[in-house]
Amino acid sequence: MKISQYLLALLCPLICLTSCKKDADEISTDTKSSFTLEFEHQVNGAALALNTTTYKNAKGEDFKINVFKYYVSNIKLSKADGTTYLIPESYLLIDESKPASKLVTINDVPTGDYTKIEYTIGVDYARNFAGAQTGALDPINGMFWTWNSGYIFVKLEGTSPQSTAANNLLTFHIGGVVDPNNTIRTYSTEINAANPLRIRTDAKPNMHFIVNAASLFTGTSDVSFASLNFTMGGANSVIVANNYAKGLFRLDHIHN
Repeated sequence: MKISQYLLALLCPLICLTSCKKDADEISTDTKSSFTLEFEHQVNGAALALNTTTYKNAKGEDFKINVFKYYVSNIKLSKADGTTYLIPESYLLIDESKPASKLVTINDVPTGDYTKIEYTIGVDYARNFAGAQTGALDPINGMFWTWNSGYIFVKLEGTSPQSTAANNLLTFHIGGVVDPNNTIRTYSTEINAANPLRIRTDAKPNMHFIVNAASLFTGTSDVSFASLNFTMGGANSVIVANNYAKGLFRLDHIHN
């Protein structure tokens, strides 16, 4: 009995040491892992369905959405101690018509606990003047103004009975990086410290965002389609960008 107790006394510290070493390895700055970003598109709480479902804006006007896509770029993660990690070359094009684009894996992220995420809604100033590019920034994606040498940050197209445009069309192509019509906006949110984004070598967490397409039309200024139904940059695009700056994205939950 005494021998068993003696062996147990010897083994417990070894087990604890091994366990602690494993945890330390999993969050070492020398190790990297991945996580996923998931974007769920809604319109004021209702699922977004292209071409079919009728929604109402803040003015009570009916509308349908035929196209909804946008850029998320320059993703930066922060830890509680203030250290940050900027994910290199993080340019994502999220497109409702392409379900696979709404679930994105981010690789080679240093392990650790992250308590904040922020990113650009759109494309940064430098890339807007870097000419035609590849991948998500390829003009073939229909998000580049060849005539204006810049990217469309958020594109929403649809119809509304209240629109005075031909065929009652809605055309919201939001872009522009030069003041006073700069529409680059940044989204950031703190992550609950009790459930941070835990990047580990043996786990790949998921961050689930709700994306409200209707936020383009309400917030700082409620939009009436009778008076604003078309914009491709300029002052009207600033109105729309100011609206969605606060309401487009909401971090719903994290699966660690």
